[in-house]
Amino acid sequence: MESEAETKGKTLKNMGSQVCQICGDQVGLTVNGEPFVACDVCAFPVCRPCYEYERKDGNQSCPQCKTRYKRHKGSPAISGDGKDNGVNDDDASDLHYSDTQNEKQKVSERMLSWHMNYGRGEDIGAPKYDKEVSGELSAASPGRLSVSSLPPGGGEMDQSQFFVNDEARQPLSRKVSVPSSRINPYRMVIVLRLIIISIFLHYRLTNPVPNAYALWLISVICEIWFAISWILDQFPKWLPVNRETYLDRLSLRYDREGETSQLAAVDIFVSTVDPLKEPPLVTANTVLSILAVDYPVDKVSCYVSDDGAAMLTFEALSETSEFARIWVPFCKKYNIEPRAPEWYFCQKIDYLKDKVHPSFVKERRAMKREYEEFKIRINALVSKAQKVPEEGWVMQDGTPWPGNNTRDHPGMIQVFLGQSGGLDSEGNELPRLVYVSREKRPGFQHHKKAGAMNALVRVSAVLTNGPFLLNLDCDHYINNSKALREAMCFLMDPNLGKYVCYVQFPQRFDGIDRNDRYANRNTVFFDINLRGLDGIQGPVYVGTGCVFNRTALYGYEPPHKPKQKKSGFLSSCFGGSRKKSSKSSKKGSDKKKSKKHVDPTVPIFSLEDIEEGVEGAGFDDEKSLLMSQMSLEKRFGQSAVFVASTLMENGGVPQSATPETLLKEAIHVISCGYEDKTEWGSEIGWIYGSVTEDILTGFKMHARGWRSIYCMPARPAFKGSAPINLSDRLNQVLRWALGSVEILFSRHCPIWYGYGGRLKWLERFAYVNTTIYPITAIPLLFYCTLPAVCLLTGKFIIPQISNFASIWFISLFLSIFATGILEMRWSGVGIDEWWRNEQFWVIGGVSAHLFAVFQGLLKVLAGIDTNFTVTSKASDEDGDFAELYMFKWTTLLIPPTTLLIINLVGVVAGISYAINSGYQSWGPLFGKLFFAFWVIVHLYPFLKGLMGRQNRTPTIVVVWAILLASIFSLLWVRVDPFTTRVTGPDVELCGINC
Repeated sequence: MESEAETKGKTLKNMGSQVCQICGDQVGLTVNGEPFVACDVCAFPVCRPCYEYERKDGNQSCPQCKTRYKRHKGSPAISGDGKDNGVNDDDASDLHYSDTQNEKQKVSERMLSWHMNYGRGEDIGAPKYDKEVSGELSAASPGRLSVSSLPPGGGEMDQSQFFVNDEARQPLSRKVSVPSSRINPYRMVIVLRLIIISIFLHYRLTNPVPNAYALWLISVICEIWFAISWILDQFPKWLPVNRETYLDRLSLRYDREGETSQLAAVDIFVSTVDPLKEPPLVTANTVLSILAVDYPVDKVSCYVSDDGAAMLTFEALSETSEFARIWVPFCKKYNIEPRAPEWYFCQKIDYLKDKVHPSFVKERRAMKREYEEFKIRINALVSKAQKVPEEGWVMQDGTPWPGNNTRDHPGMIQVFLGQSGGLDSEGNELPRLVYVSREKRPGFQHHKKAGAMNALVRVSAVLTNGPFLLNLDCDHYINNSKALREAMCFLMDPNLGKYVCYVQFPQRFDGIDRNDRYANRNTVFFDINLRGLDGIQGPVYVGTGCVFNRTALYGYEPPHKPKQKKSGFLSSCFGGSRKKSSKSSKKGSDKKKSKKHVDPTVPIFSLEDIEEGVEGAGFDDEKSLLMSQMSLEKRFGQSAVFVASTLMENGGVPQSATPETLLKEAIHVISCGYEDKTEWGSEIGWIYGSVTEDILTGFKMHARGWRSIYCMPARPAFKGSAPINLSDRLNQVLRWALGSVEILFSRHCPIWYGYGGRLKWLERFAYVNTTIYPITAIPLLFYCTLPAVCLLTGKFIIPQISNFASIWFISLFLSIFATGILEMRWSGVGIDEWWRNEQFWVIGGVSAHLFAVFQGLLKVLAGIDTNFTVTSKASDEDGDFAELYMFKWTTLLIPPTTLLIINLVGVVAGISYAINSGYQSWGPLFGKLFFAFWVIVHLYPFLKGLMGRQNRTPTIVVVWAILLASIFSLLWVRVDPFTTRVTGPDVELCGINC
């Protein structure tokens, strides 16, 4: 017979196998040695801490049967506990908690109550919260803390262990609303400004100017458009939020010291095309910052896409992988920031600060010498690549380089690190580094960057299949080594993560002059607009510095949130669920719904449908399995390995697969014809149809119901480079505006696409504004021309106003200034940055945006693809910011130059006319001069850009200015077509012989 102790030990062992279905810890036992049962109705396994949290801050009911929890012994009373629904407080002594433990529990509960305000209304009814992560460790118990809630038998447990366990249960991030003292006055002014604009437009429409009817009509049309544009831009900023992340809790939950890390794997994409325009040294710094990131090395894989199939990029990457063997351990040993060597060594700071290790100075000097030698090798490769041999490039082993013909070459993949030999100088493993160049053949549409990104999605799915993806431009390095952990605080949060399609970080830039003449930092957009969108459904995708949920890129829908009590217009705008949405979700879950009314934003399959279909078919039913496989291959392409990877929600590759087999399959999925007759680019991956594929891709995800997160850590996560001279900046803005125009005239236009889906109304406003803003260039051009016309003709767009009407004009200007001031107050943006943004809005609007509208119309309507590129350059200056003074003449400079000159001529003409006409003419002149100076002040940075350095004004600018000034002077003096005044005798009175 077994002894009583052995029997009790077996019983406790069996009880210990029962796992809490919320946090994954053991359910534990009561003081009587019996299993803890939270729900008396269905006995759904929930541990004591999760039960206490649900009663205090959750739904107060069982996640499975929704029965209200009864109060157990030792549980604090809450509102709603009846006399017969619980126990007496005297029974609290039955629990073996020490006073210190009780105090810690109270502190933890207060912290939990404070930090969980964002989580109300989330799906707490799901039976399993933790998002499992895998990779090569899929057999482990992922994302779970191996700490029991209570020791078996109710014995004492370590107090610090209990507190750590309770801390790990708390949320990984928190939404922090802007203080009401700052945001409420801002909202009041917005509403007040809307009322004033309505009254102002009513006055303008009901008071035409008879002697200048055409000018008045043009001005009113422009003002109506500006009002609509302001509404689309302003109201998505109604609910700005900040976010806090808790990296220590992330480590406690998924990355505890001494245990195998359960953080999710991340595949990082770096895209490059032309190494002569995108220097290999810049790309190398980006790759080195990725390889040295503060994240488990077995969970990081870096894929470099070389869409130009350049041997220079390949060789530079080979050199980079060798230098990484000494750079990565140096970074991690001394915890340096940033981990891009070029930017680390050029920092003008005291590098000895906080570095007390005695060998640091010596090793840093040695590392700097190594990096200088590395730069010499890279620059030698660049010099060699300037002249292409007649027979083409030849690799070191004597074989011709497969990419000699950049438009006709096979797919190429090279794994530099991550397999045999992927160790650093200290013998530690390095992250995987993979070179990818997709196949190019004549006659195929390759879709530029969007096609290259989709090729990387498939390659990474076959080789590593990380559940999350980070994409970076080749000139955007990781500035904060903990950036991936910041993103995981949202994506791996048990409650929030399952609804998040991506985490967008703001773009920050190096090498910009202190004054930021052309608003290259784009601070207003990144610090105001995107923070406002984060309070609705999330920021738009801006093309780089974004961590994706791979599931969302595959076109799947997020899980449906449970019903909420809020309804109506406000809840549908600001994040609540509408009755209509709940009904549509019911219809969406119905397997027998009619195909005639399929929502275009909903993918053909949802993840739940696919899993249920495979399970329902059964492995014995070969016909059903074959049909399911055919449907998936029609959607994802003819690759069984890739299709299988799409069904693995938590990532990872089969352990039985050999590297050779996976590489062969990876070559197949980047072939030219792989995407034919599939949904790549239309429903899956990066969406085709626009040069700004980033906006389109994010819009499709939001239309399906996903939400995105905006993460702004104290130390910027990523930094890049931006064009700082005028011509390059305008060409960059032209490209963005052209992409928006393409979306505007496509089937994905936010004005009409995706109704009946799960897109919030204010989020739609933001996307409409994102695509329609280039159209504002046309009314802006007219409005900037009107002051000069008024000064030259002596007419005005506004009639003589009364004292009462002048109140509305003054109120309008005051509301505009108040909106800007309050916006700067809650966002922290400086007045100089705000003013630069306003100036460049005018500069870009009358140049790049205007050309984008006409170029987009020609492309969409006539199929003519024009390109306004830089035609010449003139600069031989050196030193810091030499590029700022570089002048490159381009057709984009013509409209703003013309506006500057005609307004200056108009000011001179108006003042000279007032001097000749006497005192009474100065009153009407001030209004005209105000509008003219408004245009000139906004175009002032453009004027400085034209002037370049002192005494170095380009000849073409001088010639163009003299020509235009002469033309408009002649129009004013001689032709004067805007007036009815004649200089000859009156023929009707005198006759022809007068």
